[in-house]
Amino acid sequence: MTEISNTPVSFGEWNTVLVGDQTLDAGARERYRRSIVAFLHYLKTRRERASYATAKSYLEHGEKQGVTNEDDRKALRWFFAMAQRRAGKTVPAVDAIPSSIHPEKHDLGKTPWEKKLIESLRTGQYQWRTELTYRDWVWRFAVWMGARPVDNAADEDIKNFLTYLAVERAVAASTQRQALNALVFFFRKVLQRDPGDLNGFTASRRPARVPVVLTRKECRALFDNMEGTARLMAELQYGSGLRLMELLRLRVQDVDMERGIITVRAGKGGKDRVTVLPEGLKTALAQHILRLRELFDNDRADGVAGVCLPPPVEHKIPTAGARWGWQWLFPSRQLSVDPRGGQKRRHHVLEGAYQAAVRQAALKAGLAKRVTPHVLRHSFATHLLEVGYDIRTLQELLGHTHVETTMIYTHVLNKPGVAIKSPLDAL
Repeated sequence: MTEISNTPVSFGEWNTVLVGDQTLDAGARERYRRSIVAFLHYLKTRRERASYATAKSYLEHGEKQGVTNEDDRKALRWFFAMAQRRAGKTVPAVDAIPSSIHPEKHDLGKTPWEKKLIESLRTGQYQWRTELTYRDWVWRFAVWMGARPVDNAADEDIKNFLTYLAVERAVAASTQRQALNALVFFFRKVLQRDPGDLNGFTASRRPARVPVVLTRKECRALFDNMEGTARLMAELQYGSGLRLMELLRLRVQDVDMERGIITVRAGKGGKDRVTVLPEGLKTALAQHILRLRELFDNDRADGVAGVCLPPPVEHKIPTAGARWGWQWLFPSRQLSVDPRGGQKRRHHVLEGAYQAAVRQAALKAGLAKRVTPHVLRHSFATHLLEVGYDIRTLQELLGHTHVETTMIYTHVLNKPGVAIKSPLDAL
């Protein structure tokens, strides 16, 4: 029998490699990501390193508990194969990771509590990203609980877990709040009990941050180092002040060329709003939409299932996904499997692909700042304030519930040295 290697495997950039792996569709990449994250969390709690031996141990343990499936095995096969390839080594036969488990038709959860969590989230018509986030946090909580069943968790366990996140993991305040929201939902909807008084845990610090903002010259340099659909997306995000997922979830019917507006549906907090459509992008957008029509017609001719819909629309008008107006404004080039229903559909552009395009363009442009898609939204807000638009108008365009959130952009305009002359200049 072949001895299973316990040699540690280092592959810190696995997520970047996974995002760029075009041999996998978007659905597979997301499933692999979740499986690898779960494996790495398992190792961290046991203070072990990734190796073929620990992968085998993890999968055998999961098989006994009924929490691993064929996707987990495929994900770890990919992880170790790519790690070896990146290191320039020959990929050995991975018989440490057998493929004896039959995959599920689509993602309905691994354990009874996760299946009930999924049912509650889908009954409540939560977004897919919210479902993934809540499931991920409850799994992290379950791993932290160790041998104790997560079904028997108490309110003290939640407080201790949140303290652990703040003290030992040093997570941001927003991350800790996200974990709290997920666990409160889990207690109320799955365990059917109130979590009780959750005061008293150690809260993460909420440091005051001044957002990263590009100058107009830097924005032009960034766009000049992009091309095709990626450039159009970046210019639209900057020109309309959209969040990342608001940009990716735009549909053809959300663009009103005649009125010069973009309608954001179910933005942060589930709210709709209207924002400006840049005049200079109308021609490029019109040409882009013409190309989309050809792709749409080909998909209909090939019998591809319609795009996924918001749950209320899907229940009321099940056929709307095959209608032109509901198609994604920025669709993916490849078809993928819908993790909720198992149908093969055309999803919108994968967020990681767009993020990578922005990051690479910033490097090519020689920008010293850390540039992410959200920096374009910050730049939109700051540049509007600079030319005299009032804070309330900006609040509506950005979709902020509280004006205090919008006020952070006024700090960017505070330029030390404008009212005070440096003593160096007097020498």
